[in-house]
Amino acid sequence: KPGEQKHPKEAPPLQCMHLAVVACGDRLEETLIMLKSAVLFSNRRLCFHIFAEDSLKPEFEKKLKEWPSSYTKKFESNIYPITFSVGNAQEWKKLFKPCAAQRLFLPVILKDVDSLLYVDTDVLFLRPIDDIWHLLREFNSTQLAAMAPEHEIPKIGWYSRFARHPYYGTTGVNSGVMLMNLTRIRSTQFKNSLIPAGLTWEEMLYPLYQKYKNYITWGDQDLLNIIFYFNPECLYVFPCQWNYRPDHCMYGSNCRGAEEEGVSILHGNRGVYHDDKQPTFKALYEVIRDFPFEDNLFQSLYYPLQSKFLDTVHTLCGRIPQVFLKQIEKTMKKVYENRVIVYLGANHRY
Repeated sequence: KPGEQKHPKEAPPLQCMHLAVVACGDRLEETLIMLKSAVLFSNRRLCFHIFAEDSLKPEFEKKLKEWPSSYTKKFESNIYPITFSVGNAQEWKKLFKPCAAQRLFLPVILKDVDSLLYVDTDVLFLRPIDDIWHLLREFNSTQLAAMAPEHEIPKIGWYSRFARHPYYGTTGVNSGVMLMNLTRIRSTQFKNSLIPAGLTWEEMLYPLYQKYKNYITWGDQDLLNIIFYFNPECLYVFPCQWNYRPDHCMYGSNCRGAEEEGVSILHGNRGVYHDDKQPTFKALYEVIRDFPFEDNLFQSLYYPLQSKFLDTVHTLCGRIPQVFLKQIEKTMKKVYENRVIVYLGANHRY
């Protein structure tokens, strides 16, 4: 109104980005390296939701406390026991890898969390989580989760050749990196092959497993493919550079997004961080594992990585080192630019 004094609106405090992982058995180190990669590059505050066997809880608490305060102030962590709200807990635990089915229950357990990024333990972030978190804004009114295709080429994809159950799209989707709007998942009635009416997420899980358990190979990922086969309008598909696996380079380079933009999230499935089948993946894992937190990123991370990559050029994935280096180089440059701006601002040197 004329003459009325206007007050600038205060910006709401930035909420943290929620990251969930499930760790059982010998996955302690792998999980910690994944969390380290998340903290190294991300801008906004992170909330870790770690689902772990009871024996691993004190180890996680101890190791995370050992990180320098300049990094521990960038996140908060919550550690939960492995629990399954419906069906037989022992059956769920044995589905595919130990405890992997826990991810299916995240919408039920994390009732106060609106949105969440779930990743497998064998994932490494090569750019800020902020960038994949922004994809939540791309969801249309019916989409409630996002995943990458299992493969880019149907004739060499697993689902298109071997699946004995329904799956999403032409090649299925890979659930190792899964962005979720949990609020929408909790409030949606899902179409299914069980009854004519819709079912809630929790109502659907165990009956769906019972129906298809003799036909699924990849456990909870297969169940997610079945769910989104019947509800394709609920899924946002993001490109392969957000879930880059050995399959994208071991049969020749077949992830165009990574070729153009670089790998954003590396997914070292099939244990490739710990054997010599894919030395390029192993090199990235070892360099991030060995990086001293407060050292110079270029000196102690980027240059050792370049050096290790020289030993992998004879391999199918090693022939395209720029695909692995492009995003990580871009991210490090941004980190340094931000630090310079903060330093100049603090010292009033304009």
